[in-house]
Amino acid sequence: MAAGFDPSGRLPDVFTNAGTSSFTAFLSKVAPEMLPGRRPLPPGMAADMAPHATTIVAIAAGGGVVMAGDRRATMGNLIAQRDIEKVHPADAYSLVGIAGTAGIGIELMRLFQVELEHYEKIEGAMLSLDGKANRLASMIRGNLGAAMQGLAVIPLFAGFDLAAADPAKAGRIFSFDVTGGPYEETGYDAIGSGSLFAKSALKKRFRAGLSIDDAVKLAVEALYDAADDDTATGGPDLTRRIYPVVMTATAEGTHRLTDAETGAIAEAVVSGRMENPGG
Repeated sequence: MAAGFDPSGRLPDVFTNAGTSSFTAFLSKVAPEMLPGRRPLPPGMAADMAPHATTIVAIAAGGGVVMAGDRRATMGNLIAQRDIEKVHPADAYSLVGIAGTAGIGIELMRLFQVELEHYEKIEGAMLSLDGKANRLASMIRGNLGAAMQGLAVIPLFAGFDLAAADPAKAGRIFSFDVTGGPYEETGYDAIGSGSLFAKSALKKRFRAGLSIDDAVKLAVEALYDAADDDTATGGPDLTRRIYPVVMTATAEGTHRLTDAETGAIAEAVVSGRMENPGG
C-alpha cells in the first residue's frame, strides 16, 4: 500500500504530528516518487518527447511588477498547443512563469503554489519574497537529474515585496539557472527561446519608474518582437482571439488582465506595427 497507509483508513502519524513548514520536504518523506525530480527516467535524452513552453517577460514598474507570457507550446518543429498558460499567481503577492518542458513546469509551478500556502498555514505568516525565491530555487535544484536528460524547466519569479522601504520600488524579479541558482534582476528580464529578442526590445524601451499600464504595454510589445524572430514564440492570434497572459502584482495583490483588456492592447500593438514594423 502506497506510503504505508493503514487499511483501516487512518492517516499515518506523519500526517497528524507537527512537522516541517515545507510541503516539499514533507512530500519527500511521505511520497518521494510524487516529486517531479524524483521519478525514474529511461536512459537517453528526452527533450523532444514533450511540449516546450517558450517566452516569459517580467518588468518592474512603479508600485509593482508585470509578468507576461506568450501562449504557444512547441514539440520540435510542430505547434503542440496554441493557448497554453505559462504565467500564474504563486500566492497573493507574487507571480511565477515557466519555460522549458511544459508538463514538468506546470507541475512544478503547482507544487510551488502549495509550498507557499502550506508554509503560511503552518507558520501563520507569509514567507518573505527572498524566502519564496529560495524555496523555488531548491525545487528547481531537485529537478537537475531530469534536466540533464533534456527535461529542463526554468522559472521566472516576480512579486511585490511587502517589506520594501519604498513601495514604488517594491516590484522585484528573480531568475534561475538549471541548477537552481537564484539571481535578482534589475528592471526587467525574460526567459525562454525568444528571451534574447524580448530582452533586446526591453533594453531599448525600459525606463525606471514606468507605470503599471505602460509596463503592460511594453511587455506585450516585447513578446511581439520575440514572436517576430523566434518561431517557438506565439504572437497575438487575432483570428482565434488568443492573446498573451498578462498579470500584475501590486500592494493590492495579484491581478490578471482580462482577455478583452489584453486583446485591446495586443491589437493596438499589431496596428502600430502595420505602419512601423520595426516598432
